[in-house]
Amino acid sequence: MMNFKKYAPGYYLPPVISYDWVRRERIEKAPKWCSVDLRDGNQSLVIPMSFEQKLEFYKMLVKVGFKEIEVGFPAASDTEYEFLRALIDRNLIPEDVTVQVLTQCREHIIRKTFEAVKGAPSAVIHFYNSVSVAQREQVFRKSKEEIKKIATDSAELVKRLAKEYDGNFRFEYSPESFTGAEPEYALEVCNAVLDILEPSPENNVIINLPVTVEMSLPHIYACQIEYMSRNLKYRDNVTLSIHPHNDRGTGVADAELALLAGADRVEGTLFGNGERTGNVDIITLAMNMYSHGVDPGLDFSDMPAIAEVYENCTGMKIHERQPYAGALVFAAFSGSHQDAIAKGMKWREEKKLEQWTVPYIPIDPTDINRTYDADVIRVNSQSGKGGIGYLLEHTYGYTLPPKMREHFSYLCKGISDREHRELKPAEIYEIFRSTYFHNTTPVCEKGMKFLQHENEVELEITFEMNGVQKTLRTTGNGSIDAVSNALKELTGDDYELKVYTEHSLQNETSKSEAIAYIGIKTPSGMSWGAGHHTDILRAGAYALLSAYNNSKK
Repeated sequence: MMNFKKYAPGYYLPPVISYDWVRRERIEKAPKWCSVDLRDGNQSLVIPMSFEQKLEFYKMLVKVGFKEIEVGFPAASDTEYEFLRALIDRNLIPEDVTVQVLTQCREHIIRKTFEAVKGAPSAVIHFYNSVSVAQREQVFRKSKEEIKKIATDSAELVKRLAKEYDGNFRFEYSPESFTGAEPEYALEVCNAVLDILEPSPENNVIINLPVTVEMSLPHIYACQIEYMSRNLKYRDNVTLSIHPHNDRGTGVADAELALLAGADRVEGTLFGNGERTGNVDIITLAMNMYSHGVDPGLDFSDMPAIAEVYENCTGMKIHERQPYAGALVFAAFSGSHQDAIAKGMKWREEKKLEQWTVPYIPIDPTDINRTYDADVIRVNSQSGKGGIGYLLEHTYGYTLPPKMREHFSYLCKGISDREHRELKPAEIYEIFRSTYFHNTTPVCEKGMKFLQHENEVELEITFEMNGVQKTLRTTGNGSIDAVSNALKELTGDDYELKVYTEHSLQNETSKSEAIAYIGIKTPSGMSWGAGHHTDILRAGAYALLSAYNNSKK
């Protein structure tokens, strides 16, 4: 039996709680983004990225639009150091991009960090020390004053070294394990650091409040952020940053509520890579804003390409259900879902809507370079007629009559059920063509000629049945009726023509082709056929023959 009694909340509420952030309906504008993929994300990999992989990933982050990128912990390894130097020495840092480097509050590490970053056109020196109760008592075994002195001594050192080294430097301080510290104590430490760094309009300082370990419900973190935002000194010249991890699986919620509560900046990673259960997923955060009509300031218009670079460089795999980017996140297998999506897409076309309102699909997949046929309507034994019909219409141009669409959907579902697999669009198209188009057994046409009289159509048609050819002359009130009369005379069979529809289709050679669909009722039930030809009369005749031949199977 699991012993739940050994656990108790490890977080601390701020002394004053207002909950003003609850009254905000949504995030109105994007925060400043800082990618920590190359540092926090990289250090959590089983095999950290090589120099070449880090460089490829860095270039992708720049292309996506990140203006602040934490590129490493240069004092931690030679690879980290050399990578940072390469960015600076090869002029690989664009004018509008700032690189960020991490350092512990230890003098020799801070000094090596400045050696690594000297000459940078724009860099953030990010220094940190832990302030949580557990870390103070168990790891450092120091008092509150001693822990605060570690932070203030480091602030004095980075301020002094910034004047000694060539480069354009800003400062960021993180009270690590913020969520396990008393908020009023974390505030005391941060304000003491700010007094030394002296924020001003020309010297904006970042205070980063990390969810180093998730310990509470997201609204508690929001209350902590709101308290800090209201009580930090120099607030107009301080950027309040957050860095949520995902131990409780609510990293995105932590970040969203923290933004409502006053945070200005988010540190995170693509797809949420990071220690333990990971960092907050910047893609999910940004795309959530996008789905509310807010420009996230990051370009994810080619999500498959971003995912490919991520997987190749990190060795990680993106889960099929990862929000926005997973292979199955837009997929609808359920028949009722497919039907609603198909009708929603048609509604949007009919009404010429700019707004996206399609049921079950929160954003237009094409916005991030996903496609409807491969990503949205997926066919298996649970699929329905609406989705299969939509796929045929929008991928291949065929608009089946409703009852024929139903017949075809059961056919596809049966194949999927028997073979225990999904059917791809090309397979569905092939099943459709082979089932309904121009079936020639037992009866096929060897030649036909239509003559239009005032009130009727005269037809001369040659059939081949069981290897024997026969030419017949018949009339009808239309071309299909004339062919039907000839077919009944040839076979001696009776049936009722119940459905006939037609439309045009542009084929691969850009020639317009007529498509006809016919349903006939026989003693054994409905039978369906389709035909295509540049001549609509012949297309209809072929559809009727296919329907008749299918009734004999």
